[in-house]
Amino acid sequence: MKDYLVLISCICFLVFLIPGRFRKYFALGGWASIVGYLFLELPHYFSLNNFMYPAIAVLSVPFLYITGKYLLRDDPRVMQISTIAAVAFLIYAPFGYIPALGDWLIAVVSDQTSAALAAVGYPVTFQAWNLMERNGFQTEIILACTGIQSIAIMLGVAWGVQSTLKQKIAGFFIVFPTIYILNIVRNVFVITAYTEQWFPYLPDIAGNGEFGYESFFWAHNVMAELGALIFLVILAYALFMILPQLGTLAENLYRLYRDEVERIVRPNAGKTKR
Repeated sequence: MKDYLVLISCICFLVFLIPGRFRKYFALGGWASIVGYLFLELPHYFSLNNFMYPAIAVLSVPFLYITGKYLLRDDPRVMQISTIAAVAFLIYAPFGYIPALGDWLIAVVSDQTSAALAAVGYPVTFQAWNLMERNGFQTEIILACTGIQSIAIMLGVAWGVQSTLKQKIAGFFIVFPTIYILNIVRNVFVITAYTEQWFPYLPDIAGNGEFGYESFFWAHNVMAELGALIFLVILAYALFMILPQLGTLAENLYRLYRDEVERIVRPNAGKTKR
């Protein structure tokens, strides 16, 4: 069911890119499918002691309500953010839905991660084409470990706004190599921290019953996630410098969602008393 929701979301956003009277409904279907997917993934997130994505799932409910409300009004701001999502899916879809292409990317990242680990003095052995082992601990490289999601999202941001070809090319060279290289660094950090057991702390919070998992939890679910978030904010700022239109869109979206949240939280704000 989860895979179908991702596929439905992808199809809806791609159809949304085709001009037509009903494109806003396809955008709404795309956003609704993403929210549904996040909630169906909650058991998996909790099994990993990952609380970031459950928080995003909760926040996605008011986001969907506000976005849907303004999509039905053909609001240019939410139409633009839907275009960004559609472009991101267009970039991600070949890797996510063509197994040979996705496996090729995983294999490339696995080999480069292994080479980087050997270069810093923590060599691993391959138990399978994407399964690394060191000190008795195994780490599997999957599509989520390739950075393709972040690359697709940030390229969607760079290419989904109205800009010149020169700006789009500049955005590509800021986003793709930077995220790709830093993702290899991230993989090296997580695998080293896990296989060397750098962070065996607070098993009641970080443990899942698997020996040594605590180090993986702190390295992958906390430090790497926070580091990625900080980096994406910095990268977005860099994109604002070459794409002023993006800064304007971000400000307009912030005001839209802030004002709507305030109306939901304080429905009587601004009304005069009789």
